[in-house]
Amino acid sequence: MLRTLERHGLVGSMGRVGAAGDNAAMESFFALLQKNVLNRRSWTTRMELRIAIVTWIERKYHRQRRQAALGRLTPIEFETMMSTSTAVAA
Repeated sequence: MLRTLERHGLVGSMGRVGAAGDNAAMESFFALLQKNVLNRRSWTTRMELRIAIVTWIERKYHRQRRQAALGRLTPIEFETMMSTSTAVAA
């Protein structure tokens, strides 16, 4: 595995055993995805499920869910604020 990473110019990111915070953000995201999309109903096709996931991410998660790491802003609000401040600085 290490050789494959090196061959492609990548650096592996491996957490330590017992370091619970390493994967906390993704576990939180997937728990919300499970609760808000996957457990809501049965999906007849993979494409239908894919569209439901993308729709949830774009309409709910990015636009409405406030993130503590972003100062209680939604990702869209944070991105807008950062792009505005970058434009002003330039």
